[in-house]
Amino acid sequence: MRIVRFLKTREAPFARHHVPMSTEEFTRSVTVAAPAAHVFAHLADPENYVGLSPLVIAVRDVVASAERVHYVAVERFRLGPLRRDNPIRVTMTFPRDEREIVSEVRSPGRVRLTASVRLVDGVRHDDGAAGTEVHETIRVTYPRPLRALVVGQATKAQRHRLAELARRLTDAPTTDPGESGGARAGE
Repeated sequence: MRIVRFLKTREAPFARHHVPMSTEEFTRSVTVAAPAAHVFAHLADPENYVGLSPLVIAVRDVVASAERVHYVAVERFRLGPLRRDNPIRVTMTFPRDEREIVSEVRSPGRVRLTASVRLVDGVRHDDGAAGTEVHETIRVTYPRPLRALVVGQATKAQRHRLAELARRLTDAPTTDPGESGGARAGE
C-alpha cells in the first residue's frame, strides 16, 4: 500500500519546483505568391499541417467552432532506428479575421509553445507577382534541461514550415473569387 500511495503522489520529473523553466521567442518571415485569403485558409485547416510541419505525421480529434479549433497533432521523432510519436494538444484561434492565427501548443514534458502568424497582403513576391508576407513568431517555454532539443526542433520546424508554405501556395492553383479559369499563383 505504501508503494501505491508513493506512486500516486510522486511528481513528474519536470515539476515546477524541481527544474527551472526558460522562455525564448523568435520571428521569421516569408513572402508567398498567393493572396492572404488563400494563405489564411490553408493555415486555418489543421489537416494541412501534416507535412507542413516536418514532424507532424497525423492530425486527429479536430473540434472546430467559429472562434477556435482544437485538435491533436502527432509528431514523430526519430533517432536512428528508434522512433517516438508525441501527441500534442493544439488550440488555434483567429484574433484578427483572416489576418492572424494563434496556435497554443501543449506538449509532454511541460513544453508550451505559442505560434502567432500574421499576414500582410498586397506585397510583391520575388518574381514581381502580388503576394502575402507571412510573419511567424514562436514563443516557447520549456524546462532548461530540454533547451537544445526544444529550441532546435522549434527553429528547424519553423524554417521548414515557412519554406513549405511558400512552395505549396506558389505551386497550387488559385483563382480569385471574381475570375474563372485556373490561374496559378504568381502567373
